[in-house]
Amino acid sequence: MSELERLKEKRMQLEEESRSLKERQQNLEERTRILEENIAIAELQNTNKTTRDAITQLENKIEELEQKLRQATQQWDNPPQTEAAPNVFSTERAPEPPAQEESYSEPEEQEEEIVTVAEVAEPLTVEEETRGENLKRQREKKKRFF
Repeated sequence: MSELERLKEKRMQLEEESRSLKERQQNLEERTRILEENIAIAELQNTNKTTRDAITQLENKIEELEQKLRQATQQWDNPPQTEAAPNVFSTERAPEPPAQEESYSEPEEQEEEIVTVAEVAEPLTVEEETRGENLKRQREKKKRFF
């Protein structure tokens, strides 16, 4: 074999190796992109799941608070029946409360009431506004009736 033939053969081997390496590189690059895409998808799924869980918790809390509000509103609209009002025109006198004995104990400390005001993050929806207006009308009707 001549020197020229050996060099041509070596060149063909190197070109074949070069094609093989480029093909392998392309396959690895594609596999890398696929794995990166799968990781991005998995992260988004985890983020979405976390967000869905947070939304579910908020919806449950809102439902609980709305139920408490409805109960409080019902109690306020329908106060429990107390004893009948005393007859103001009665000639009988009500017994006077017993006189309290004077004592020299120290006055009790009164607790201060702290009120905090928070800004509502979102304005009321149309449905909430109409529900509030309906409650106001019902209260006004009850006031007029009594």
